[in-house]
Parts: sequence; structure tokens; C-alpha cells
Amino acid sequence: MAENGKRKVGITGQPGFVGTHLYNRLGTLPEEFERVPCRDEFFSDEAALRGFVKSCDAIVHLAAMNRHPDPQVIYDTNVRLVQQLIGAMEAEKVTPHVLLSSSTQEERNNPYGNSKKEGRRLLQEWADRTGGRFTGCVIPNVFGPYGRPNYNSVTATFCHKLTHGETPEIQADSSIRLIYVEDLCSEFIRLIREGKTVNPYPVPHGAEKKVSELLVTLERFRKLYFEQGIIPELKDTFEVQLFNTFCGYIDHRTFFPFPLKKNTDARGTFVETVKLDHIGGQVSFSTTAPGVTRGNHYHTRKIERFAVIKGKARIELRKIGTDDKMVFELDGENPSFVDMPVWHTHNLTNSGNEELYTIFWINEFYDPSDPDTFFEKV
Repeated sequence: MAENGKRKVGITGQPGFVGTHLYNRLGTLPEEFERVPCRDEFFSDEAALRGFVKSCDAIVHLAAMNRHPDPQVIYDTNVRLVQQLIGAMEAEKVTPHVLLSSSTQEERNNPYGNSKKEGRRLLQEWADRTGGRFTGCVIPNVFGPYGRPNYNSVTATFCHKLTHGETPEIQADSSIRLIYVEDLCSEFIRLIREGKTVNPYPVPHGAEKKVSELLVTLERFRKLYFEQGIIPELKDTFEVQLFNTFCGYIDHRTFFPFPLKKNTDARGTFVETVKLDHIGGQVSFSTTAPGVTRGNHYHTRKIERFAVIKGKARIELRKIGTDDKMVFELDGENPSFVDMPVWHTHNLTNSGNEELYTIFWINEFYDPSDPDTFFEKV
């Protein structure tokens, strides 16, 4: 543990889907954790890998190959990565708490599942031999925003196809156990905090759905939200998570600003800012003086919409962990809205010379006492 009392946590496979989410989540807990950067190249540089393991109190081993034309390459690669990790720890004579990300595919006796099962065996032997701590996490199908289609999960593939003009196909209508990536991150953090050493440790799933059920719900999101701008009814936490996942595959640069219906007569102008599909939420408005900026924070769960109804505004979004900024110019003369994707820091600036009027809508299905908003400048 670092001198400042923080746990130093490293993540192999950090640039990947789960690794990125876990790295960002740990970044919201700076008083408790210190993140130790890990690059994929470390596994090609023995000195770098040894330096990495020596710096960690805990290592979440996510680095793995999921797909390859030759199944033997998948098996050999994943076993080799575990062997290299063990070799580096033994060379440095360190015993950080290692948490391995395995998969319920262990049950299927395929090369990927077998490689994960062998990795658990090897790490358990290392722990028994050295007195190290090891947790072998057997994880169900992980879904969430920003995963790789045709690689990470069927959910990612469906979401990408539905938002890019393609037609998803069901290969096998099986029942799959699902866990939202943020829930998985919470589980990793809990295990690190508790120092839990269990092997195997079956990570509990959040929902179980048939592939066809999953597709029906995602097609509803496409019809209502993607095609009509209507916020769909979200019946439970799982559907909120699935909706945030779906939105993570939309090309926001071309999707926003989304045009709103504007009706003008002798009485004035009426604009429908938010249309809800059988759900509620909070709608509010603000006035902003010229030159003033609001926001510079991000959410991990909330669904939020900004609609400018009077004046001129500049809305900026940046995905956490990147320098990629999106800028949208909105004008109340042509009403439109921009939605805030999760894990994107955002702000709103009055870019005009008159008072700015903005309507906000937000929906929150979680415990309000559980922090969701974190401040970081765009």
C-alpha cells in the first residue's frame, strides 16, 4: 500500500472495454485508490512488466484474446499472458492481490473458456506456492456502452448494427446471463477492498434474457429514440442500463442536434422539448447570463437532455479518458436538443448577447443518495 494509505491498483488489458470502465471508475475514488498505468506493450517488455507488478497492491488481470480464426491461438495466448504475469511477480518476489477475469464460457469446454480455467489453475498454484492472494472471478456476459461490436458481446453487436443501418441476426436464441459493466466494476472494487480470496468466485449476474428478448427491447429503443427522438419507457434498472448501452453506439456527431417540432401562430411558438414513452422524469429550466458557463461534470448513470429555447448556446462534451471534444452550437430560433451520454463531461455556455433559456430533463432510477455526478472540466 502506498505511503498515503491508498491502494495501488493496476489493470492488465486497461485499454479494453472492461479495463477502460474500471480505470475510469477507480478515478472517481482518488482518496482510496491510486491507479498504476498498464500498457499492452508491457507483455513484450519483461522489465516494464516487472516494474508494473512491483508497483501494485492489487492487479485485475483482464488482458486476454477473445477471438481469432485459429482457436489454438486463443488458448495459447491467454495462458501465456498468465504465465508472464506470474513470472514477473516471482522475479520481483511480490505478492499483490490478483483478480483474474474468467468467464462462464468455462462451462462450454471451448478454447477461450479452457484458457481461462487454466489461468485460474496456474494463479491458484502461484498463490499456494508464494502465499499470495488470488481471486478467480467467473463472470457472466458483460454489456455496457463503448464495447467492441462482433467481439465483446452480442449486446454490443446488436446495438452497433441497429444504430448503423444494419440488420442484426440471431445465431442461437439461447438464454444468457448478463452483468452491466459498471456493476462488474463495483464488484471488482468490493473484492479489492475486502481482500477476498475465493477461487472460483461466480460473479452474480444482474439479469437473464433470451437473445430474442434482448433484440426486441433494443429494436424498441431504435424505433422510439433513434428514429423519433422519444425517450422509451424503461421498466427497471436493467432497461436503464441497456438504454445507456444502446446510446453508447450512436454516432453523436451526426445524431445531434436532433430537430424538434416547432408550431407558430398568432399566439406565439410552441415547442415540444421532451416526449416520453409512458415514463416520467424531471424537467427544469435555467436562465444563463451572456458568457457564463454551467456544468463541467459527468454522470455514470443519469440520462439527461439539454434543449435551448431562447438565446444562443455552445454545448461541449468530452469522453472521460480522451481529448476528443464535441462542440454543438444551438440557437433558440431553431429549437433542438443534445443528450448527455454517460461518462462524458459536459458544459453549456451562453454564447450570445442575451439571456439564455434552457430546459433540462433528467431521469434517475437509482438511489439518489448514491453519488452519480463527478466534476471534471471539458
